[in-house]
Amino acid sequence: MKTLAAPALLGTLLLAACAGTPSMNAADNPFFAKSTLPYELPPFDKIRNEHYRPAFDKGMADHQVEIQAIANNPQAATFENTIVAMERSAALLNRVNVTFSALTGAHTNDELQKIDVEVSPKLQAHNDSIYLNPKLYARVKSLYDGRAGLGLDAESARLLEKYHTDFVRAGAQLDESAKTRVKAINEELASLNTKFTQNLLEDTNASAVVVDTREELDGLADDQIAALAEAAKARKLDGKYVIQIILPTPQPALAQLKNRALRERLYRAAIERGNRGNEHDNKATLARIVQLRAEKAQLMGYPNHAAYVLEVETARTPAAVNKLLGQVTPAAVANAKREAADMQKLIKSQGGKFKLEPWDWAFYAEQVRKARYDFDETQMKPYLELNRVLQDGVFFMAKKVYGLDFKERKDLPVYEPTVRTFEVFNEDGSALGLFLFDPYARESKRGGAWMNAYVSQNGLLGDRSVVANHLNIPQPPAGQPTLLTFDEANTMFHEFGHALHGLFSNVKYPYFTGTAVPRDFVEYPSQVHEMWVTWPEILANYARHYQTGEPMPRALVDKIKASEQFNQGFTTTEYLAASLLDQAWHQLPADKADVKDVIAFETAALVKAGAKVDEVTSRYRSTYFNHIFGGGYSAGYYSYIWSEVLDADTVEWFKEKGGLSRANGDEFRAKLLSKGGSVDAIELFKGFRGREPDIKPLLDRRGLDAKPVKARRKQ
Repeated sequence: MKTLAAPALLGTLLLAACAGTPSMNAADNPFFAKSTLPYELPPFDKIRNEHYRPAFDKGMADHQVEIQAIANNPQAATFENTIVAMERSAALLNRVNVTFSALTGAHTNDELQKIDVEVSPKLQAHNDSIYLNPKLYARVKSLYDGRAGLGLDAESARLLEKYHTDFVRAGAQLDESAKTRVKAINEELASLNTKFTQNLLEDTNASAVVVDTREELDGLADDQIAALAEAAKARKLDGKYVIQIILPTPQPALAQLKNRALRERLYRAAIERGNRGNEHDNKATLARIVQLRAEKAQLMGYPNHAAYVLEVETARTPAAVNKLLGQVTPAAVANAKREAADMQKLIKSQGGKFKLEPWDWAFYAEQVRKARYDFDETQMKPYLELNRVLQDGVFFMAKKVYGLDFKERKDLPVYEPTVRTFEVFNEDGSALGLFLFDPYARESKRGGAWMNAYVSQNGLLGDRSVVANHLNIPQPPAGQPTLLTFDEANTMFHEFGHALHGLFSNVKYPYFTGTAVPRDFVEYPSQVHEMWVTWPEILANYARHYQTGEPMPRALVDKIKASEQFNQGFTTTEYLAASLLDQAWHQLPADKADVKDVIAFETAALVKAGAKVDEVTSRYRSTYFNHIFGGGYSAGYYSYIWSEVLDADTVEWFKEKGGLSRANGDEFRAKLLSKGGSVDAIELFKGFRGREPDIKPLLDRRGLDAKPVKARRKQ
């Protein structure tokens, strides 16, 4: 039953709570019946705000009826009448929830935010009413205890084990007093997580930097300045310029703006989000989240929230995560300090009499890069036009590596005019699924880049995948091309790796579909696909001048390659700072989790970890760290570098076997990308690679001179 396993769906109203809901015929609400569109794509053109509450209410009520029937079944528990029955349940609730969850991130509005506030704790209460149902757990436990004699195939046996684990981790074995407290904690956390995310969106929009004159924007290209003028017009600030804030701490314009005072304004606007003492301040919210998570972990028998979370990840323990982060941090910090010294020398050589500050880093790093490699990153943008990167880069890669074809479907509805939909086909012409592409930033969209699934493949119900990629690329004025930074192009390949993980899913049960894998494994396939962004044959196909069609000059390509390890001290340190901060918050025991001063705690944690570098700010500070306080990455932000160990090792595998080839792609798809969560993650990797993962390729990639070690899972 994917409903129970998915973190995004956390419960429902009990039957009595639906008594006051206005009646609505199935014909009036598009969620009440399965979509008739290809692949069951949600009918975005028919969905309105007023459809969500009735659909949630009916979906939750229907689900309760199904669950009660399973729990009270007079027949003895069987795998089919208990586990499979739960997998088949909650169809309506899943339909409305996946669409609602997707749109509250991608294209929200005031009404959706109100619904989110109302529904989140009710969903959590429903989830608890299922997992803490003693009759239902008794049936699951009886099957689990007798699993050796059930004659189940490997995927079915794993499903039974996962269900039992989920019930136990939800508190099914607790006494009634503890269960009551867990329910209260879960309900409050659901509300607080929603509040954190909504506060961040509002404060990010409000923190946009307004610039009065074009002269202050010296260093930006004309097309960038035009886009800032358009953003100002959208806010009814004609004649001015608006620099919108993106989610992480580094802001792209900092690398180009010559005006140091404006750089500082932009940097401070980014780092003070959620920490401005206004109605959207997130300090009290996140402190309460930390406190409740620690208390819940203690109730469950764990020393802290990190221990609770990591038990079911590939890392298994906080000690394993601390060891990996501790291995990489000293080398990263040493490199960052060397990089800072180089930039300080440059400032001095130019007559500057100021100390390098965080808002200066990107600006002077680009100058050092240009001097060292004769490479200015802005030289690349004319060769990275959005549609060409998508069609001739990302899709071309998918054709060469996996044999896929893409057909744009302009006949299908979308939720926002700039969203594009593509039907995906295997090489033999068989249909694989749908891919939605949502590239542009807007005030209705949360920051960052991500993938989600509207429909998830599974053999049990016969569903095929409908997946979406979301980016936050600034939209240029009408009629102007969308020219990408190299980082934005890299992000397109990364997110498409997630999309392929969803599209290639070939599992029987909804529980295991696509990206339903441990959090510290989910980034692995996406990070592998970043290798193709500079692969010669692929780069040559998409990196062409948007006006002339001329390929990117070989000299520029060589400079990209030569500078791959440039600034890796900064990049690694700012990421590690965020990962260490996440662990510091979530390794607090319950008796020490009542943090009074969020900013002081943050500073002390980074100093203690040896990751405090004055010129390098954490990729996310606590008050805008949505991954861990609003999303699903609590105690799990380390997963990007944990996954990169696997990723770098896999890139070596591709190179050893000849690189770009259908044979390699087919093997990666068959042995790993198609399996979802149906096999233990590390066993999947070992079955593909033939051994345990090795950290050395990662250290080599990042230019970190640390002692090579094996990244092993604790048994």
